Amino acid sequence: MADTASPIAMPDQATGSPEASETPSEGLGLDGVVISVDAMGGDRGPAPVVAGLAKSAAKNPEIAFIVHGDKVEIDRLVARRKILKGRVVVRNAEAVVQMSDKPSQVMRSGKNTSMWSAIDSVRNGEASVCVSCGNTGALMALSMVRLRKAPGVNRPAIACLWPSRNQGGFNVMLDVGADIRADAQDLLQYALMGASYARNGLGLKNPRVGLLNVGTEEHKGRAELKAAHDLIADTAPQANYDFVGFVEGGDIPSDRVDVIVTDGYTGNIALKTAEGTAALIREFLTNAFKKTPLSRIAALLAYTSLRRLGKRIDPRRVNGGVFLGLNGTVVKSHGSADATGVSAAIKLAFELAKTGFTERLAARVASTAVPRESADATSEKKSSE
Repeated sequence: MADTASPIAMPDQATGSPEASETPSEGLGLDGVVISVDAMGGDRGPAPVVAGLAKSAAKNPEIAFIVHGDKVEIDRLVARRKILKGRVVVRNAEAVVQMSDKPSQVMRSGKNTSMWSAIDSVRNGEASVCVSCGNTGALMALSMVRLRKAPGVNRPAIACLWPSRNQGGFNVMLDVGADIRADAQDLLQYALMGASYARNGLGLKNPRVGLLNVGTEEHKGRAELKAAHDLIADTAPQANYDFVGFVEGGDIPSDRVDVIVTDGYTGNIALKTAEGTAALIREFLTNAFKKTPLSRIAALLAYTSLRRLGKRIDPRRVNGGVFLGLNGTVVKSHGSADATGVSAAIKLAFELAKTGFTERLAARVASTAVPRESADATSEKKSSE
């Protein structure tokens, strides 16, 4: 049964109404959807973060912010941007999680950091989503400790939007770095979470889910992939997604699939490879059009098309990996994000907050959970065949 077959929304069906998911922020003086932002964790400091908040605030009057970090510096940056007046509350945090810090170290002694404070605003119900440009490992570790895993979730995942040939322009891929390991049950949960994200983030009623493998034939791949193939296929009718089977690396940006499921080791390598390739193509095009006077003229004639292409492959405009499977939504922005990148991450956080995404995802995973013993038995059976 499709999500839209009944007037009663399924657990992860977007209703288009923000009232159900907007978090009350009594005492803060903020209206609308409140986003908690770690201003200090990125490579460039708080300046591009505040600039990104201003870009988002100018585009959307419903957004307000709790910003965490050096209060003196952040107050100075906020004061320069009139659009943020009355829409920002600054929380002082004396310490910063550095990119070189180990997650275990941050969990032991990071209570006074801007990252910890930003996550706690979601935990305490002051904000709907946390956004940070900081250390990915530390952010995931703190998110798991402070927000806890949603019922039925064994391993949270990081999902990213991948430019594709689909009509909406993007596919969802997960996991892209939360955990390098994933057994058959984990991959099933990734499929459920990815499908829920596609419904709420991309507006797809029946997302097509594919499992990344070295080939599309059912006999290929590791034992856990074969077991996951059967689990994901068996759960598809109940969870309202279409399972297309195994997909290959070339299918990631294709229009054959909407959600690509894989382990964090493979997903992160694929993501970093794609980002590096996109940067290389931009560099090659720039050098090619500067090479001769004729090529410079050609660049002028093709300026509009080149600008459109540049926007399409610009990683800043799809900035934001979403941590899925927690009792709260966390969006990880690139550490080197500029104002455009931060604004993109804020936009994604706002859209997910409006749909009540976290609650729908948790309900979906809980309602279709497969006991781990069953998944293990399926995996053992596949191994012996």
